[in-house]
Amino acid sequence: MNTRVKIAGVELKNPVMTASGTFGSGEEYSEFADLNKLGAIVTKGVANVPWEGNKPPRIAETSSGMLNAIGLQNPGVEVFCKRDLPFLRKYDTKIIVNVCGHTPEEYLKVVERLSDESIDLMEINISCPNVNEGFLAFGQDAGHVERLTAQIKKVAAHPVIMKLTPNVTDITEIAKAAEAGGADAVSLINTLTGMKIDVRRRTFALANRTGGLSGPAIKPVAVRMVYQTAHAVKIPVIGMGGIASAEDALEFILAGATAVAVGTANFRNPSAAEEIADDLKAYMEQFKVDDIQELIGGVRE
Repeated sequence: MNTRVKIAGVELKNPVMTASGTFGSGEEYSEFADLNKLGAIVTKGVANVPWEGNKPPRIAETSSGMLNAIGLQNPGVEVFCKRDLPFLRKYDTKIIVNVCGHTPEEYLKVVERLSDESIDLMEINISCPNVNEGFLAFGQDAGHVERLTAQIKKVAAHPVIMKLTPNVTDITEIAKAAEAGGADAVSLINTLTGMKIDVRRRTFALANRTGGLSGPAIKPVAVRMVYQTAHAVKIPVIGMGGIASAEDALEFILAGATAVAVGTANFRNPSAAEEIADDLKAYMEQFKVDDIQELIGGVRE
């Protein structure tokens, strides 16, 4: 039985990875999950300098997920390379570094710094606010996406995945722009913008007022966008958004995703990604699927 998939020439032992921002850089989860069983670990966002993130409260539960406004708090690329990468290299899993920035120059500094490091792929978080364009997120404008992707590809030593925001009118337009800029793959969806109000205190549940909605609530939206994107581009698609079981993961794979990322479910069950990888194998055995390639994009019209 073959569970291996390839993203831009990089072979993963199975299509299950962790979603950025939900698994740290793996160390805090290593007590609860066998990292060797994962196809890849996607790190928390890494910037060129330390980011403090937003003021608390930064997380709020919803009836079918959660809102977060962490603000991509991270210690910066130098600390990441010295502290986190050596830990990740101990495991037999691929390393995908999530990169964030406020300007093209900030992204490029991180990408260049990672050029000499032993990683497998980079995922570029283009939901960051573009300071040069009045705080419009890079990923909300096709022109910005194509230009930034092209700039990154010029200096990147590793394959580039562009992570797409769902907060747009037409996700396929943005995906095509990333492909035109030279992206090796796209991942989607990032969180949907949402808000929660505390009616007892009559104030916002998050200090930032708005936050990113994740969890089961967004899965149908994510599956639809993955399906649309997989039919709009020729590069691999990595699907995410509300995956908490192998059945959830299979929806994305049948919709056209080559791989999937588990996010919010990690907070409830630190072994979620590992269990989903095991359950995918069990599904393939039960339904006599010899190669996972048979399932990718295999939804019947």
